[in-house]
Amino acid sequence: MRFVQFEEGGQRTLGLAKDGKVKVLGPASLDDLLARNVDLVSYAAGAEVSGERSMGDLKFLPPLTRSGKVICVGLNYNAHTQESNFEQPDYPTLFMRVNTSLVAHNEPIVHPLVSNALDFEGELAVVLKSGGRYIAKADALSHVAGYALFNDGSVRDYQFKTPQWTIGKNFDGTGAFGPELVTPDEVPHGARGLLLETRLNGEIVQSASTDTMVFDIETLISTISEAITLEAGDVIVTGTPSGVGWAREPKLLMKPGDVCEVTVEGFVPLRNPIVREPARG
Repeated sequence: MRFVQFEEGGQRTLGLAKDGKVKVLGPASLDDLLARNVDLVSYAAGAEVSGERSMGDLKFLPPLTRSGKVICVGLNYNAHTQESNFEQPDYPTLFMRVNTSLVAHNEPIVHPLVSNALDFEGELAVVLKSGGRYIAKADALSHVAGYALFNDGSVRDYQFKTPQWTIGKNFDGTGAFGPELVTPDEVPHGARGLLLETRLNGEIVQSASTDTMVFDIETLISTISEAITLEAGDVIVTGTPSGVGWAREPKLLMKPGDVCEVTVEGFVPLRNPIVREPARG
């Protein structure tokens, strides 16, 4: 199944997407359903459909708007590690994103006033339906509610002001997330073998298979849970392949007026225009 969240009548509304149409399930949210340990497939099967909309007419929201944790993985594709002039680590490189940094499909990614170094990073995100500590790798995928697309918009000059990447990865309105949450039954086991691509103004700038992740999804879930209690509604953003704009010469960075699109084989593309942050009076 493919769940979408959107705003209708001032309310968060949940729908099921298929072939460009959305069946409206009413004023519910994935945040609330996952927090209550509701099985999404069972919920959708029993929910009353109150109408149908075209996906092109919706005001999308991120699949989750108040996740307890958004855990991002850096340096998870070897070619990206090389282009970034790092040595490939033998342990996942982790950092956090805050909810105020998230934007939905079709919403603008905000180019900050204080920087001209806004970069793209197309990624696959994993949403959990359950969690715990010390999750065995063999059991990790049983905790997955679904998968979504992510653009980890990175303000590079701020990212590299310090050894910690937090600031450059958390400017408001820079992390695009959506448009749909795709349940595991519609995705290859562990989301393996999917072509991930990023396009800037229609030009392919990143292209790689999810098979080439250094740490696969099972390893990420298991490893993170050794230290952090994972919970329903947590998100793991699994890393970007090579081709980022900061590593190019000359640099290729997002600017106001651009459009960035992240695609993964079998998913509706995540598309976002880039707009300049309004000047402060």
